This record gives sequence, structure tokens and C-alpha cells, in this order.
Amino acid sequence: MIRLSDIQRTFQVGDQQVRALVDVNLSIAAGEYLSIMGPSGSGKSTLLNLLGLLDSPSAGTYELDGGNVTGLTDDQQARVRRDKIGFVFQFFHLIPRLSAAANIELPLLLAGTPVAERKERVAKLVDDFGLSGREHHRPDQLSGGQRQRVAIARATVMNPSVILADEPTGNLDRTTGQEVMKILEALAAKGVTLILVTHDGEIGSRAGRKVRMVDGRIVADGG
Repeated sequence: MIRLSDIQRTFQVGDQQVRALVDVNLSIAAGEYLSIMGPSGSGKSTLLNLLGLLDSPSAGTYELDGGNVTGLTDDQQARVRRDKIGFVFQFFHLIPRLSAAANIELPLLLAGTPVAERKERVAKLVDDFGLSGREHHRPDQLSGGQRQRVAIARATVMNPSVILADEPTGNLDRTTGQEVMKILEALAAKGVTLILVTHDGEIGSRAGRKVRMVDGRIVADGG
């Protein structure tokens, strides 16, 4: 489903060239649950951004569902992100002025989904994610765990085949973080490909496959 071949990512910082990703080769099958771990600055978030088509490699190729997505235009990348990829971030990235339900609905609205279908899908996710009674509240009226559940619901409303989670428990207490992980793992159990970046070894160890990065390179890859 995902194949990265000889990926390089370099950044120019002043007169210095920073190698964020070096010779990265990675294949991920459909339905895998994979964690990416490593110290700060190891390249794990850069790799996740590249997988999510939020960034492009300096060299190498990225194939998704059998197609080369390395050289897509911005509009083409946006369509792939909309149709295939859901994002969950540490700081939620909800729109403050919108209600929980409206935040969940936003990808459907941008995709031109008919109103009746939008309302039906949002109502189901509100129920599935335990947000009934909170759907009309703005993010600042929700707890951290509720905001992350809204963010996950928004990430899944388009039925993506891949969920990319960047430190999804990093802004939550331990108990709430465990609840969020159970939600993500339930999605993985249904066949969604779950790719999780974390610095938390306990969280990362829950994945069926663990990738470790150091200095932009994959140094370990296994169960």
C-alpha cells in the first residue's frame, strides 16, 4: 500500500544543509499498525509529514496504493489527502469558532457531500465516539480527551484508508491518553492502516510493528 524508496529530505538553514531524512526505504501493507519512534530531531515527524503529502522528498519516490505520488501537483496532493488520509495531531487543530459537530463535518463540506449524508455520517460518529450531548459545544468548552475524540472523528469522516497520528496522546493525561489509544486501535482492528509517531515507548510498543529512527535514518524495523 505504501512504499518509500531511497527517500531523502534536506533543508537549507542559512548556509547549512540539514539532512532530515537519509536513505529511507519503507514498505507498509494495508491494515498494518505501525509506530515510528526516536529521539527529538530523529526525522519521525518529517517522515509522517511526507507520508501525509504535507511535504515532498528532495529525492526518492513515494508510492501510495500502487501510484507514484511523488510529483503530484498541489491540487492532486490535496485530493489524495482528502480521499485516502486522515490526520490526528497532538494539539487537535480544531477550528475554535466551530462546534464539535461542525469540525467533524468540515471535510465532508469541502468535498461537496450532500447535506443529508453529511448529517447522517456526523451523527453516527458523534454517537460512536461518545460525544452525544457535546456536539454543539465549541472546542474551548470540551476537555482535552473530548477534543481529541472530535479530531479523530474528523480524521475518519471521509473513511480514509490511512490514519497518521502525530503524538496523539502527547497533550493528554495518562488515563485519557489510554482511552484515545483504544479508539485508534479499534480503527486499526477494522482494517485502517494506522501509523503512529510517538516519543512514548509504552505507547509505541502497542503497535504490531515498530520502526525506530535516529538522525534521519531507520535504524530498526520489527515486531
